[in-house]
Amino acid sequence: MTALGLVGLAALMERTSGRPDLTIGLIDGPIAAQHPDLARERLRVIPSSSQGACTRASSAACRHGTFVAGILFARRGSVAPAICPGCTLLARPIFAETAAAGGMPSAMPVELARAILDCLDAGARVLNVSAAIERPGPGSERALDDALGQAAARGVIVIVAAGNQGTLGSTPLTRHPWVVPVVACDRQGRPTRHSNLGGSIGRRGLAAPGEEITSLGSANGPLTLSGTSAAAPFVTGAVALLWSEFPAASAADVRLALTQPGAGRRCTVVPPLLDAWASYQVLGGIAAGRRTA
Repeated sequence: MTALGLVGLAALMERTSGRPDLTIGLIDGPIAAQHPDLARERLRVIPSSSQGACTRASSAACRHGTFVAGILFARRGSVAPAICPGCTLLARPIFAETAAAGGMPSAMPVELARAILDCLDAGARVLNVSAAIERPGPGSERALDDALGQAAARGVIVIVAAGNQGTLGSTPLTRHPWVVPVVACDRQGRPTRHSNLGGSIGRRGLAAPGEEITSLGSANGPLTLSGTSAAAPFVTGAVALLWSEFPAASAADVRLALTQPGAGRRCTVVPPLLDAWASYQVLGGIAAGRRTA
């Protein structure tokens, strides 16, 4: 089974490619914005103090940002999953191009908080965050918590990669009650051995394809990667398509539809597998109930 079919996205993608008024905030490395397979007419960039467009296409940060952008925003028919190219992508670079290759890029909590607020102010409805949290300084964890609280207050859904250290526990990012953490799974729907797990991840998170995912490379040709950074945009893309089909739905409705269908919740550190088509049916039922009320 394909990665898209495993999590019910193939059926949903047949219905829609997304709406231009649905904006996804991508907090990641800089993107190779001139890539011919990106839907560039709906790509916006918020430059940070140190990052904007890619200056070195071969850098780890540029490769990572372009790879994740491709999963969400590549043109249909490209090598990438291309989940929601009809939406608007708001890229907010956070990782320096000097970062070492390999592993999951990291950011200080204050930097991540600032990027979240930038995306909220620019009109994002859903955020995709693939970042390990570096050791926080005094008060920096509170800044991140406040920014995530702002996202909750504004009804902006936050999807985050759970991390690839193979540990059991949580971080200031994955334990926040508004966040939906995402674990990487293989093509049989089993969590990969490098994915972080934990109580908060099991209670509120989801699993999505994260093993040998092929998307856009920032230099020459496609790029194949594994990990929770590859898995998170499958969930973010599902949110974007669901909201595109049900634009009047509240953030609470979308989160409920996203996290409740399928296997349900048990007392486990392993979250259930994303089922985007079941979520679509749940939202359809909610919408129908309100029309007849």
